[in-house]
Amino acid sequence: MANPSIRAALAAKQFIVAPGIFDMISARIADRMGFKALYATGYGTVASHLGIPDAGVATYSDMVGRMSRFAQGSTTPVIADADTGYGGLLNVRHTVMGYEAGGVTAIQLEDQEVPKKCGHTPGRRVIPAKEMALKIEVAAEARKSEDFLIIARTDARTSLGLDEAIARGKLYRKAGADIVFIESPESEDEMKRIGGEIDAPLLANNVDGGGRTPILSAEKLASFGYSIAIYPAIGFLAMTAALEKAYAHLLANGDSAGLPEGTIYDFGDMNTLMGFPEVWEFDRRWARPDAAE
Repeated sequence: MANPSIRAALAAKQFIVAPGIFDMISARIADRMGFKALYATGYGTVASHLGIPDAGVATYSDMVGRMSRFAQGSTTPVIADADTGYGGLLNVRHTVMGYEAGGVTAIQLEDQEVPKKCGHTPGRRVIPAKEMALKIEVAAEARKSEDFLIIARTDARTSLGLDEAIARGKLYRKAGADIVFIESPESEDEMKRIGGEIDAPLLANNVDGGGRTPILSAEKLASFGYSIAIYPAIGFLAMTAALEKAYAHLLANGDSAGLPEGTIYDFGDMNTLMGFPEVWEFDRRWARPDAAE
């Protein structure tokens, strides 16, 4: 069931910062920190689940179970990447219904051609704007609750220019999108223009490690008219860097002794994070000395 808190935060003009999650360990860590929302990244989820690029190979069947698990395993509302809706209008309807039934609170749909590509990589092509507007209309009709939010993303900026991207954002808003996401603006001035011209809650994509868009503070984004900032890559990039250092140390030294402080998580804390104390308490309550007799 969609969580009404994101819609309420948008109505109250509360800025939302959403860290990227990509597996249930990252989801559990982020969930306990007090964020208003979590962003289930397609790039990170495809990488961690299938070990392949986010290039349109993953299907609805690959993703719906993962996104549902993130939502059901978190108390924080989850914004979930759904690529192009995994096909045409009927696919979009099916995707919206599946994500909403899985407990996701907001679904992100984009206007790329199939197969899609990561929004901060080259070679992206977009479908006609009117075709995407129909997808948004279908998505809005397919949802059961108004608290289940539709995020319309356009990738038109890179190939067709900012004017076209803004025009598409306006069209998608008119078609029923709750939130508009102009992917890959390339300067602060472009972001400010987007905020000034599109009358809708706006989402900014902050890609750490070398994305196309400047990473701005929440305060500056809010002043430009944005409502949400997602950080899709922060989790899997941090995890990858930590693993590379730890594995390199093990290979070079033949053991894990002497790892720098803070390199690895405490095992006891990991047990707590994953819920083992509840399992141990259950075992204690139901232990029966005579059960084997």
